[in-house]
Amino acid sequence: MHDASRIADEVITHLVGLVGASVTVTLEIEADIPDGAPDTVVRTVTENSRTLKFDQAGFERE
Repeated sequence: MHDASRIADEVITHLVGLVGASVTVTLEIEADIPDGAPDTVVRTVTENSRTLKFDQAGFERE
């Protein structure tokens, strides 16, 4: 998880500092939870995703 902040510090910062640069960052999160996510976690992650203005967020059952 700490890698995301390292990427921001060590890569993105240098790119956005370039004059005229337009930088887009795409983040995909995938979690395999064998016993399924508890309802409280689903609710929290869904609400946080909405607050953070994710384009897409959801849980899938397999």
